[in-house]
Amino acid sequence: MLEFSNSRNGKEKIGTGQREDWNERNGLPEPHLRARRRTARLTMLVVDNIQLAFGGLKALSGVSVHANAGKITSVIGPNGAGKTSLFNVISGFYKPQHGRLTLDGEDISGLKPSQRAYRGMSRTFQNIALFHGMSVLDNIKLGAHTKLRTGVLSAAFRLPLTRREETQLSSEIQRDIIGLLELDHVQHHPVEDLAYGLQKRVELARALVMKPKLLLLDEPVAGMNREEKREMSRFVANVRNNWNTTVLLIEHDMGMVMEISDHIVVLSFGKPIASGTPDEVRVNPDVIKAYLGTSEEPSSTKATAA
Repeated sequence: MLEFSNSRNGKEKIGTGQREDWNERNGLPEPHLRARRRTARLTMLVVDNIQLAFGGLKALSGVSVHANAGKITSVIGPNGAGKTSLFNVISGFYKPQHGRLTLDGEDISGLKPSQRAYRGMSRTFQNIALFHGMSVLDNIKLGAHTKLRTGVLSAAFRLPLTRREETQLSSEIQRDIIGLLELDHVQHHPVEDLAYGLQKRVELARALVMKPKLLLLDEPVAGMNREEKREMSRFVANVRNNWNTTVLLIEHDMGMVMEISDHIVVLSFGKPIASGTPDEVRVNPDVIKAYLGTSEEPSSTKATAA
């Protein structure tokens, strides 16, 4: 028997069989429901059974990915596995034929890319897309458009509200981002004068300025040298550790993926073939086969050798 306080009768005894009905009447979820709700809060992104085809070409076939809040989830696979197609579906650039996407408990399947950005999704791309002729700081500020309240007219005429908001934004960038990504020494330089690795870092800063719930990083260390890769890995890990940001990462550099990932999903020819911790994925035979091919000899070869 369990005892519950009751404002009318002091204490009311109910049997185990009545507990669920009592909880439902009084708004108290059962333990398994509470656990389910806690799990839902811990999962920032749910990609459920995505099907994407271009004509007769299937790019994604039944792909499901869960990105837990405050963790780094990496999506890996050989070239042509469907990784960027998956990112384009999550971002809203591609509309899948089937499947559902949920961000922080909200169904975003029918939302445009701009609407997903306003709900806390931010992304970098494989190719650098910075604005030349502008400083590092100004490029970073552009990422905050979803957070600004002033309109076009106020910005055009530089009204007091616009000036105050821009001053506040600059202060926040200086406090939260410039130091975190170690861009202090170049913040006033034109972006086109920066080395490649620094430009990639500026692009990361621009994605971070909106304080995203979910940060999508599409090959953040592509084209970098070893030292630049090491630095970028550290910065991405710092974002996760310091801001508790949920990160979804595509990357071919397996050293980086294995070092900073909490969870890994492996795609091959548009289908998921494995998922788990770095240690689990590293020894998965299907993953090894997808990357290296089978080591078995054809039967005809074995027969000849015999």
